[in-house]
Amino acid sequence: MTATSSSSKDNQMLPAKVQPTYLGNNGDVQPRTMPYSCQTCAKRKIKCDKASPRCSGCVKGEHQCIYQAPPPRRRKRKLSSEAEGSSSLDDVNQKLAQYEAILRANGLLPHDASKTPSSTGPVSDIIDPMLPSDAFLEPEVSKNGKLVSGDGKSRYINSGLWRSVDDDDMPNMSGEEEEDEGPDGVKVDLIDPLTGAFLCHHQSLIDYHPTHSQAMMLWEAHVDMVEPLCKVLHIPTTRKMIETVTQQPAIASKSEECLLFAIYHFAVYAMTEEECLMRLGQAKAALLQAYQYAARQALVNASFLKTTELSIIQALILFLLSCRYTYDPHVFWILTGVAVRIAQRMGLQRDGEALGLPPFDTQMRRRVFYQVIPLDGMSSRMTGTGIGITQGSWDTKPPLNLNDDDIWPGMIKMPEEKKGATDMMFCLSRATVGKYFIRAGMGSPSQHLKDRSEVDSVISETEDEVENGYIRYCDIVNPLHFLTMVSTRSAITNMRMRIILPKYQWKTATNPEKREFFFLAQRILDTDIAACSHSSLRKFQWHVSVFFVWGSWDSMIFTLTTLRTPEMLSAAEIDAAWARMEQIYTNHSRELLISMQALQVAIGRIALKAWEVRARSHVPEPAFITTLRSLRKVNPRARAEEINSSTMEAMTEGLSSISPNGGSGAFSGGSGVDFNQESGLDETDWMFWDQLIQDFQAKGG
Repeated sequence: MTATSSSSKDNQMLPAKVQPTYLGNNGDVQPRTMPYSCQTCAKRKIKCDKASPRCSGCVKGEHQCIYQAPPPRRRKRKLSSEAEGSSSLDDVNQKLAQYEAILRANGLLPHDASKTPSSTGPVSDIIDPMLPSDAFLEPEVSKNGKLVSGDGKSRYINSGLWRSVDDDDMPNMSGEEEEDEGPDGVKVDLIDPLTGAFLCHHQSLIDYHPTHSQAMMLWEAHVDMVEPLCKVLHIPTTRKMIETVTQQPAIASKSEECLLFAIYHFAVYAMTEEECLMRLGQAKAALLQAYQYAARQALVNASFLKTTELSIIQALILFLLSCRYTYDPHVFWILTGVAVRIAQRMGLQRDGEALGLPPFDTQMRRRVFYQVIPLDGMSSRMTGTGIGITQGSWDTKPPLNLNDDDIWPGMIKMPEEKKGATDMMFCLSRATVGKYFIRAGMGSPSQHLKDRSEVDSVISETEDEVENGYIRYCDIVNPLHFLTMVSTRSAITNMRMRIILPKYQWKTATNPEKREFFFLAQRILDTDIAACSHSSLRKFQWHVSVFFVWGSWDSMIFTLTTLRTPEMLSAAEIDAAWARMEQIYTNHSRELLISMQALQVAIGRIALKAWEVRARSHVPEPAFITTLRSLRKVNPRARAEEINSSTMEAMTEGLSSISPNGGSGAFSGGSGVDFNQESGLDETDWMFWDQLIQDFQAKGG
């Protein structure tokens, strides 16, 4: 009836992954397994592979492996007086046993006789998390959820299964990162299946930690160049942790190590090549590679997929923000979806004040959630998919307009919100514009217009809120203030452009509307030029160096198409527009001339055709036109980045001229579509351009 661990010395020395084998009926080698788990694994609540005479878990942990058949389930004889009253209960028990059998047969319930609904273990051991719950069936925002928190962790539960459960009966938070004993008795985390399958196993990162002085330098770089535009951390408490842990990296917890390497990686990403060589003595590429690996591995080591720690999702957000141009956009979208799900699991979509959380925790949760929202929106735009956090599914308020020094752990009263410039002003102004942008229904230029007066009212309301709440307090000398000003004002200008843009798609724009659109486009380009040329924004070049301004691509395309038929412009307006184009190409030469994808190729083609009109005025040819012209002679295969052929195939309908030799010029795109020849493309076909921009963004642009 029982099978104890073998006394064979050979069996005791078997590696954990090697199972004992036996000869089957046909003489072949077969593993012998038991129909039930061993008692040791059952008590430790870990999966047993049921190998006999010893399971791999007991071999690995050097435990005694005891198999004991579970006692048969015995139904008590009912007294005749009780039989009638308990018949319905018997029916329920029979149905429950039937459902358990179905779940076990489909691998949704462990084949462990000790785990029955009458067990004293948590309900989460019985109910598979993949089964639907009312948290997913209720579309409206529920106010009846519970937040289980403790030791810096939190998990939000919004299910009818849990609403009647007392707090003392909730699952233990510490059980979420369950530990196992290794062969040497050292505690090691159990690897969650997705992390182990798709990433890698736990690895020590002790050799990847920088020296204390280097760590503090990276931290200060992060505080100066990154954190003002992200604001997911509380600088005073994070600094205290870093000052302590970086002196003895071996004492860092897994969550601390996650945050450390995410900060190091983002700091290097924000620094220039010269700064990396001067401050750290290594090339930027080598540092990025090392710290990106360490940041990713630290997340794996911390089992981030099942985390409920705020510091780990903070690290994940910083890691994703700094890798948004590294990962394939569709992979990036999946990873941001993971961040969304972790945030929802922690209940960040429910406002901390309504949940009765302390003021500091409430503010930090708001900060994190208000970075998850734009992160989700960014990845969704890049892939053309819907966002994971829909309007109406959350009630988290924006963080208060406060400096980091205004909040601290342990505070018991919510501070009064400041009026004026604070550490949060950039993030809050962006959130304000985003809120109104969605409210105005301006997700894409193909959307149908609402009533013009209604949209104008929304735009005016947006402008009033950001001007009176933030911009009026900005000091143009302060780089963060200046960036806040140009970003929010440009976003509002882009909202006004979006009112007119669909009329170009429908071919109904009047000449006055075309002029209005043209000058709105010039304002956006001026914003980009001002940001790139402002010396104080050098430290934010990681953000500014790409077309960061809302509406930049639309503005550039419309400017060039207008310059091809410039009859509605005066000579001075034409001169000013070409000067802007020259400055834009100078500021973004890598983006527009070197890393040329289909979008840049198409824009370059229009620029050359527009210059044919400009050349009739006998003005000197600017350098970027000369470069564009010379690129026609370069084999596209010699480029660092070729144009995606599938994107080009989608353009053949609009670009009707096909090169007979398959396209050997740089502007052929390498797919047979020749951008140098005349084509039937109407450059103001905004359905075409909108699709081209989306395709470019889907490739990481």
